[in-house]
Amino acid sequence: MNLRALPLIAILVTLMAALPSQAQFDTRATAAYVIDHTTDTVLLSKQADLPLPPASMSKLMTLNMVFEALQDGRLRLDDKLPVSQAAMDYKGSTMFLNTSDRVRVEDLLRGVIVLSGNDAAAVLAEALSPDGTEAGFARMMTERAKELGMTNSHFTNSNGWPQAGHRMSVHDLAILANRIITEFPTFYPLFAETEFLFDGRAPQNKNNRNPLLKLNIGADGLKTGHTVEAGYGLVGSAKQGDRRIIFVITGLPSEQARAEEAQRIVNWAFRQFVEKKVANEGKMIAQADVWMGDETRVGLVAPKDLLLLVPALSKDALEANVSYQSPIEAPIEKGQKLAELVIKRKGLPDARLPLVADRDIPRGGFFPRLRTASKILLNKAIGRAQDLL
Repeated sequence: MNLRALPLIAILVTLMAALPSQAQFDTRATAAYVIDHTTDTVLLSKQADLPLPPASMSKLMTLNMVFEALQDGRLRLDDKLPVSQAAMDYKGSTMFLNTSDRVRVEDLLRGVIVLSGNDAAAVLAEALSPDGTEAGFARMMTERAKELGMTNSHFTNSNGWPQAGHRMSVHDLAILANRIITEFPTFYPLFAETEFLFDGRAPQNKNNRNPLLKLNIGADGLKTGHTVEAGYGLVGSAKQGDRRIIFVITGLPSEQARAEEAQRIVNWAFRQFVEKKVANEGKMIAQADVWMGDETRVGLVAPKDLLLLVPALSKDALEANVSYQSPIEAPIEKGQKLAELVIKRKGLPDARLPLVADRDIPRGGFFPRLRTASKILLNKAIGRAQDLL
């Protein structure tokens, strides 16, 4: 049985052969990935699956591991963790810990998120590692990343300190950001905090490095990164109205370039695309042939209001088809997914939205089966006749 494509009924959307072109975003980043979180639409993908040094952006994986441990009770926010000499040996961004400290998990989380503390990440890693070492924790991170579908990630430490083999793709970082936002809403507000001062230490270094948090554009996370090898990068997210976007950029030449590029991406994503309702819940979109059923046709309807992200300049000009395996064999249950509404959008991947049966159709008795068999034989006869012509 082949896929069938039926024209979408005209009242759903306006069909046009040629659509206005949507301006593409030309990023200066070495690699970039932008997704509309609300509709799961990829807006931009550049070198998205290339494993690259992630710098401090890989701390998001450490945070994911800690959030999971807090969720299942292996850690508590009030637990106080010791600081090892190994954690103290890290340079760069720091929470300004020393080996005499025993630090609450909640403070360590802020130390990683707001201050990007390499020492804080290492303390958390050692606490969760099966052998008490950061290397053991890095192996856990790599295994967990694969389970989460992050196939281009490999970790050798907890904080992104330059080290051979420590790599992530921007696509993987976007998967991770989406998970943190979706699965850990209790902890996600920490990423919007603009400053954190631990025990009065180094007040000159209390500010969050995320350049978007103070711009009033809906930005509320997540993590910056910088090393000489990686360049400047950012895993960001912003929410305006009912829409949220997630983006990852890396390989930029300066802190200023990172800030400018991040702001450009947020403005582009929200201004160049809009959300459009293409079908109301229960709306009949098409009908499909039924095989061996009490009835010969079944209605294909929207299971819920179908929302779609479309280019702002061509929001009323879409191409759409209904795709399904034909014929559909009975019995069929009301609400059973039978087809997909495939909508083409200029400059974006095709959208595939589910369509379901509008009613129950039981398997037919003798006469419906006889009717189906006769129809099959007739189609075969027509096919042979056409072959002879």
